[in-house]
Amino acid sequence: MRIIFGLVLILGLGIAGMAAYMVQGQFTQLQTENRRLRNAQAPAIPTVEVLVVKDKLRFGQILKRENVAKVAWPKNAVPEGAFTDPKVLFPEDGKLRSVLRALEPYEPLMQVKLTAPGEDAGITTRLTNGMRAFTIKVDASTGVSGFLRPGDRVDVYWSGATRATGNVTKLIDTGMTLVAVDQNADPDRTTQVQIARNVTVEATPQQVAKLTQAQATGRLTLSLVGAEDQGTAEAVDVDQQSLLGIQAAEVIEAQPEPVCTVRTRRGSEVVVTQIPCTN
Repeated sequence: MRIIFGLVLILGLGIAGMAAYMVQGQFTQLQTENRRLRNAQAPAIPTVEVLVVKDKLRFGQILKRENVAKVAWPKNAVPEGAFTDPKVLFPEDGKLRSVLRALEPYEPLMQVKLTAPGEDAGITTRLTNGMRAFTIKVDASTGVSGFLRPGDRVDVYWSGATRATGNVTKLIDTGMTLVAVDQNADPDRTTQVQIARNVTVEATPQQVAKLTQAQATGRLTLSLVGAEDQGTAEAVDVDQQSLLGIQAAEVIEAQPEPVCTVRTRRGSEVVVTQIPCTN
């Protein structure tokens, strides 16, 4: 009797465990289905097709059709100037664009990173409308020891001699943008320090005239401006006396000695005679 009771108890526990396992499985399946339905009912993010580069491209390379792909991009996060129409990126005349800045795989293609159709990646493509390119001769001491790269901003100082103050150093332009270093306009060139022989800055015609006169009459020195520095340098004018803290001697003009005279009339003639002055 006891053996039968034990067998019935074991059988009951087995059936109960199997039932609990089946209920748990059904509950898990129901949760998964509910989650899938909620995700399906969630609002989809609107997208737009954006043209991206498939391969890594460097400055000066020609952008070809095989380098470009389409990807779905969130419509509210499309970068400004991004290309969405292949006909705009590749015009019907067959003229291709060149790369102005290094492009990484699947980076959106934007107008600021490419030239106009048919243009190469020379200095002229980097000049702002109305600006000119001017080359300044530099060396290790005047060119920030070779740490200059295209795209950097510099202040320009002139050192020379004037009749009024003698030797003087003066800030003549501030925040000028470099468009090339030693005929290299690639902003992504190697970071290895190289002493430049000349740099090319972007300048207005008035600045070009000023820099031409300054380079012909003295020595130009560059000072690198920080990438996050948005301020404008104040006027700087240092001569030898102010550098050494020498104050200009005060010039005292000599007072002329007083002149005393007497007038004597002799008939119709008046005679003026100088006499010693008395206090």
